Amino acid sequence: MPQETRSFQAEVSRLLDIVAHSLYSQKEIFLRELISNASDACDRLRYLALTEPGLLADDPELSVTLTPDRKAGTLTIADNGIGMSHDELIDNLGTIARSGTANFVKDLSGDAKKDVALIGQFGVGFYSAFMVADRVDVVSRKAGASEAFRWSSDGKGQFMIEAAERAGRGTTITLHLKADEKDFLDPYRIRTVVKTYSDHIALPIRLEETDDKGATKTETINAAAALWTRPRNEITAEQYKKFYQDVAHQFDDPWLTIHSKAEGTLEYTTLLFIPSTKPFDLFEVERKSKVKLYVRRVFITEDSPDLLPPYLRFIKGIVDSEDLPLNISREMLQNNPMLARMKNQIVKRVISELAKKASGEPEEYAKFWDNLGAVLKEGLYEDYENRDALLPLLRFRTTAKEELSSLDDYVSRMKPGQDAIYFITGDKLDTLAKSPQLEGFRAKGVEIMLLTDPVDEFWLPSVGEYQKHEFRSVTRGAPELDKIETPDEKPDAKKKDESKTDISSLIALFKLTLGDSVRDVRASERLTESAVCLVADQEDMDLHMERLLRKHNRVAGGDMKRILELNPNHKLIARLAARAGEAGAADALGDFAWLLFDQARLLEGEALPDPNAFALRLSAALEKGLG
Repeated sequence: MPQETRSFQAEVSRLLDIVAHSLYSQKEIFLRELISNASDACDRLRYLALTEPGLLADDPELSVTLTPDRKAGTLTIADNGIGMSHDELIDNLGTIARSGTANFVKDLSGDAKKDVALIGQFGVGFYSAFMVADRVDVVSRKAGASEAFRWSSDGKGQFMIEAAERAGRGTTITLHLKADEKDFLDPYRIRTVVKTYSDHIALPIRLEETDDKGATKTETINAAAALWTRPRNEITAEQYKKFYQDVAHQFDDPWLTIHSKAEGTLEYTTLLFIPSTKPFDLFEVERKSKVKLYVRRVFITEDSPDLLPPYLRFIKGIVDSEDLPLNISREMLQNNPMLARMKNQIVKRVISELAKKASGEPEEYAKFWDNLGAVLKEGLYEDYENRDALLPLLRFRTTAKEELSSLDDYVSRMKPGQDAIYFITGDKLDTLAKSPQLEGFRAKGVEIMLLTDPVDEFWLPSVGEYQKHEFRSVTRGAPELDKIETPDEKPDAKKKDESKTDISSLIALFKLTLGDSVRDVRASERLTESAVCLVADQEDMDLHMERLLRKHNRVAGGDMKRILELNPNHKLIARLAARAGEAGAADALGDFAWLLFDQARLLEGEALPDPNAFALRLSAALEKGLG
């Protein structure tokens, strides 16, 4: 076939530019990434050979071979795995075909060190080769095919592809190393990198050296045994860390390691990790698990939705079953009862380990919660079976203290007469803490949970209550604060309450002026400092929930009508009430009704429907005040 020259996809060009100008200090990770890719290629061939044994017949021993050539200035990484066809070379090395590309490119910050880490996480670690090479050649022959193809690029915008010769299946990557990266041709350096990052790879990694006389020596330089098969007391924390970094394509330390072996009617081994930093793809629409499934050390898939639920998708690692049939297909996994039992046991084990951390190391658990708590909360409405075990794991910021609190903490601090767990939802913690809807609760010393994750709008109505205490939004319905007792409440509090300004005439005037723009206007029990606020009727959607749905065009029939509450003890409301009975009050106070309604909207963070009218009314009111 004639030689083809093609341009990289725009996202790939950006990646390559970042890699080429990277100041990343641990450039040796390129070797980890390429060995990991080679291992995956061998795993995939081993899986296909279960149903097509002929694919392995001519070369049954899978391995990765590293060959440094000082004279040529090249380092070669070769495998005898599944190989790639002409089209696969283009798709895998010239484009980013997987979903989430847009989000990935968006997350590139321009900080070279951070961005190179993202490259590995996204599964395109091949491009890390350009950190050390000014040209990369790839020769690959697909298992079962007779043709081989060469892909070549200097990483500067284009790549070339043409027919090539290769004796057997697999892929050979030749790195033409930059002048200042020739230390990667040193056998000692190669051994050190492999021992550090890839010792756990469960197939031989061989180093092939040629001396000055032309004699070739080959040796295996890794343990070549699956790490998870070894006893826990023989594995160091550093080995766990390196395995985690390889399998998860992460650069942090694991926050929690779960290595266990289940025995009995169902036998399987788990080696699972929870990251200490938030994975960049945590909120991709697919919400896929990234845990690899093996059957008796044979890789099956890393994309099984039946292995872990979506709300535990931040977990990385492997599960190796002794009982699933080796010839199981990815399609058969979906309805396999054995896998369902494994999943149930693994989920319970993860929740149990999280509970131990939450009770034994609360400060460490707080770090986990800040990173991944929003995802864990998805389980409250997706996993009814484990809901009761998940609820004690929840942590919240509240008006009572800066530290995270559990639901048990909240319940223990409830006031006499308080029968509900009160919360407010919104986008920002600081804004919620200053919300006027909290004033009456704060005056009573009632604690409010401050919830800023969008998922809070979904799990709260699904769960409904905790320990027979209803979850109740402070922005919906009547607060019923008179039922709640406070030890330091002054004896004359009720007397002061009875002396509230009569604002019934003002309320009638506001109702007449605002008309259908509001559901109702009423005196507020929850306001102590602010003049007005908006609340939802008890049966209506919560204010923040409506804003979320409106943002995604999911609210039908226009904006929902809200209740405008007026504070009878506020000086402005009292003065307006005093004028409400005067002749011509409707005309004189009409602008004030709209101004206070718009003020309440602004306090909720809403955009005004008619900013021009608001500005005109405000100018007129200021002019009258100065006159």
